[in-house]
Amino acid sequence: MDKSIFKITQMDCPSEESLIRMKLDSVEGIKTLDFNISDRKLTVFHEGNLPEIEIAINKLKLGDQLISSEKTEDVKMPEDKKQSKLLWTVLIINFVFFTIELTTGWFSKSMGLVADSLDMLADSIVYGLSLFAVGKSAIRKKKVATLAGYFQILLAVIGFIEVLRRFVGSETLPNFSTMILVSIFALIANAICLFLLQKSKSNHEAHMKASMIFTSNDIIINLGVIMAGLCVMLLNSGIPDLIIGSIVFILVIKGAFKILQLGK
Repeated sequence: MDKSIFKITQMDCPSEESLIRMKLDSVEGIKTLDFNISDRKLTVFHEGNLPEIEIAINKLKLGDQLISSEKTEDVKMPEDKKQSKLLWTVLIINFVFFTIELTTGWFSKSMGLVADSLDMLADSIVYGLSLFAVGKSAIRKKKVATLAGYFQILLAVIGFIEVLRRFVGSETLPNFSTMILVSIFALIANAICLFLLQKSKSNHEAHMKASMIFTSNDIIINLGVIMAGLCVMLLNSGIPDLIIGSIVFILVIKGAFKILQLGK
C-alpha cells in the first residue's frame, strides 16, 4: 500500500474536500482519503497509479503539490454510512437557506442576499454530487457535474446583469434590516454545518481542526453581507449591497468552474 501526501493551498472548506473526492472517485487503486483542512493536506492511501492521481488533483487547480509518497501498512478506512448521512444533513441545511436567502433577497431588493443564496446553492450542488457519485458510473457523474456547473454560471451571470442594471438605474434602497437578520441566520447555519463536519470525524483523523469561522469562505461571505447591510443603513446608499453582490457572484462563478472540472 502507498501513502501519498499532497499540500493543497486552496483547500479551505468542506466544499473543496467534496470536489476532490468527486474527482478521485473514478481513479483506480485508491483505498481511502484522509483530509486535514486546517493544514491544507490530503493523504491518499492507494495501490500504485500515483501519476493519474496527481493529474486528477491538478485538474481542479487548487494549488496542489505532492509532498511525499511512501509504502505503509497503516490505512485509515472511512465510515461511509456516517459520511453519507452527514452529507445529506449539510445538503438540506444549505438548500433550505438557498431558498430563504433567494426569496428574502428578491423581495428586499438585496443583491448581496441573492448572491449569497447562490453560494449556498453551490455548496448544495457539491454535496449532492458527492452523494450522487456513490455507485454511479463515471460518465453519468461527469454529465451531472457539467450540467450543474453551467447552471450555476447561468444564475451568476443573470445576477451580474441585475447588478449592472441597478448601478445605472434608480432602484429603491435594499431593506438593510432583512439583509442583516437573514445573513446572521445563514451564518449560524454555516457554523452548524462546519461543526457537524468537524464532529463527524474521530479525533485522530484531524479533520477540520481549524476554527469554523476563519476557515470558511461561506461564513466570511455572510459577514460581508452583514457589513454591507450596515453600510446601506449608515450611508443611505445601495452601492455597498451591489459591491458585495458582485464579489459573491465572482466567487460563485469561480466555484462553478471547479465543478466543471469534474466533468472533464
